[in-house]
Amino acid sequence: MNWLLVAAGGAVGAPLRYLTDRAVQARHDSLFPWGTFAVNVVGSLLLGLLTGAAASGAAGPQVQVLLGTGLCGALTTYSTFSYETLRLTERGRGLSASANVGASLAVGLAAVFLGLTLGRLVPA
Repeated sequence: MNWLLVAAGGAVGAPLRYLTDRAVQARHDSLFPWGTFAVNVVGSLLLGLLTGAAASGAAGPQVQVLLGTGLCGALTTYSTFSYETLRLTERGRGLSASANVGASLAVGLAAVFLGLTLGRLVPA
């Protein structure tokens, strides 16, 4: 049964990732991968919220599989982040590539910690 929950979450997360990435990137006239950055930060926040809610007893294992593994797993993307960072480097944009790595790590970790803190406040 869990694989169906993962598939259902992924079926929502993957198109949401693509559409969000395109919408964000269309608003920026820049080589910096703002769309991927945005989906990864939002996904980190959501996963933190879910993990905190699970820790407080407000979210059960099936919700974790559906939203954590399925939705967040398909929404976020390490492979695209890596590829876009490589492309920035290949185009001579080493500073932008470094900023992408640093900001993605710092803001992603801050988002997951914020989400975890907020998620723990959800009553069981």
